[in-house]
Amino acid sequence: MKKTIEPAATPAAYDPEALYAKAERYIQQMSELDKDNWDYALWSSLALEFLARAALANVSPVLLAETDKASWSSLYFSLGFTPKENKFIPRSIAIGEVFKRIEEIIDDFVDEHVKFGVRHTGMRNAELHSGEPAFDGVKGSTWQPRFYRTCEVLLESMGMTLADFVGDDEAKVARKLIDAANDEGAKAVKGDIEKHKALWDALDAGEREKLAGQAALLATRHAGHRVSCPACTSQALVHGDPISDPTRKFSEDEITETQEYLPNQFECTACRLKISGLSRLAVAGVSDRYKKTQVYDPAEFYAPADDWPDYEEDNNER
Repeated sequence: MKKTIEPAATPAAYDPEALYAKAERYIQQMSELDKDNWDYALWSSLALEFLARAALANVSPVLLAETDKASWSSLYFSLGFTPKENKFIPRSIAIGEVFKRIEEIIDDFVDEHVKFGVRHTGMRNAELHSGEPAFDGVKGSTWQPRFYRTCEVLLESMGMTLADFVGDDEAKVARKLIDAANDEGAKAVKGDIEKHKALWDALDAGEREKLAGQAALLATRHAGHRVSCPACTSQALVHGDPISDPTRKFSEDEITETQEYLPNQFECTACRLKISGLSRLAVAGVSDRYKKTQVYDPAEFYAPADDWPDYEEDNNER
């Protein structure tokens, strides 16, 4: 049988490569922001939507086309044909429906990914189409592990990896976050927190105030990142390892160096609670990334290294 009508190329509105390119554009914009900023989460929701649309279109572009009883023009257009409908505008299905269809098609894309995708993009809609600051105050640790795992499944369906999408360095961090979130044994830390909370509550008010004051003072004097203790709410510290190269900003009088860290240790000197491991920190709610900032005088920063670091200066007169 001879074909007499040949379709053109898939239009960009339904083309998986065009949709993926837009997801990449948004993820690159996201990567330039601080991880706990509201706009970091906003760009992530945009990247997730277009990544999901790309994954569905990669199965078939027609799966994205909106169809109803009144018109099948979008379906026809997605196949590479030009509809004759007056004032035609291609229409795609809602993002919630995209996630539901992917669940039916991709075995590894399960209900928890659907729920996260719908919620995350729903917050985006609230941010963009209402007066609600939907992403304000939302800690990265509450959504980043699920975001990366959802992205990972979508990417795998297209033969790609997280490293292809977010780069090698961020992919390594993402893997740590995903693994920590999946560590069921880490939930045992809740018992440690409750035990320390009970001991703290058993102290008299004067003693609690004294210990909290001492903890606040120590937290300002020691290296680390200040957080609120999940057991007693006093100021405590987390420590971690660097996960990015340092970035430097130069001004006439100083050099500011900033480096991002992922915590792996927590200690509260007020109630004596200690927690080790990212997965346990995640359960305790103190696993967010943090930045360490140091300010240098240019002369100090560019000073040559000491060739004799183990020798003290000899100030004895002879």
